[in-house]
Amino acid sequence: MSVDLVEVVRSGFRECVHRGSVVVIGSDGEPTLALGEVHLPIFPRSTNKPMQAIALLRNGFEPVDDAELAISTASHWGEPDHVALVRRLLDRFGHTEDQLECPPDLPVDERARAEALAGRDRARAARRIYMNCSGKHAAMLATCAVNGWPTRGYLDASHPLQQAVTATVVDITGEPETDLGIDGCGLPIVPVSLVNLARAYAGFATAAPESPERRVADAIRAHPRVISGTDAPDLLTMGATPGLVCKIGADGVHVGALPDGRAFAYKIDDGHDRARMPLTQAILQRMGVEWTDVHAELAAPAVLGGGARVGVIRAIPGVL
Repeated sequence: MSVDLVEVVRSGFRECVHRGSVVVIGSDGEPTLALGEVHLPIFPRSTNKPMQAIALLRNGFEPVDDAELAISTASHWGEPDHVALVRRLLDRFGHTEDQLECPPDLPVDERARAEALAGRDRARAARRIYMNCSGKHAAMLATCAVNGWPTRGYLDASHPLQQAVTATVVDITGEPETDLGIDGCGLPIVPVSLVNLARAYAGFATAAPESPERRVADAIRAHPRVISGTDAPDLLTMGATPGLVCKIGADGVHVGALPDGRAFAYKIDDGHDRARMPLTQAILQRMGVEWTDVHAELAAPAVLGGGARVGVIRAIPGVL
């Protein structure tokens, strides 16, 4: 059973509770904290993007720099520099935006979304390149080109690219092969337990230099804004925690690892984003990471009443 993890307190009254599951592992890979259903598979959502990028590197994809590798792992916010990196990757292999098989979307970033919508209706403004997974999809098209695989239908689980990705995820996580799901961008997704997600990220953080795993980890650490966006949770979390490699996933998933191989993974049952930062800070604090007052304030969002602060969203004291 999942447990109560984060509470919304208004005027001294607990108004809401977010339940979920959390695992923290030591540098030996064994859990030092396990709350809830940490051994049952979940859909890792975008936390699987580093594993997918590792599969691409293993199959001949060669980015020109760490920024291009980072956008290949990104849940980007559709800001101009994000779109430019995706465009560069498409152009380098002779692909067009129309060949991306992720769905059209608007940017996550408010300013970029407003600019996209200016003078247009939503349906006309949405584009595949704005979709937060477009960097990954562009890198998948590049890998198809390198290997001579068909670019049309690369989403299909039977496509050689997706067979290679699935095999890589199974290899990295140690999860038994099982039925696949379909992620929000249309790609197959392998269910993985929280404990094996944490171990996978620990492996990225401690992998040998120049290995595909370490290259992905180093690219994410070097470009936290590229994989996320302005004031995004991953940017804030890595900015507050030197050496951390982490990635959020939709519907309340978050995974991260420190350079010494200690790692965490969690899933918020209701998927609400407001629980992320308070829970992440509390987990890292338990792991011995201290944030500055500025970062700690970002991790404790205010509850407002009439425009004034009347409460807080916080990890439930004593649970972790």
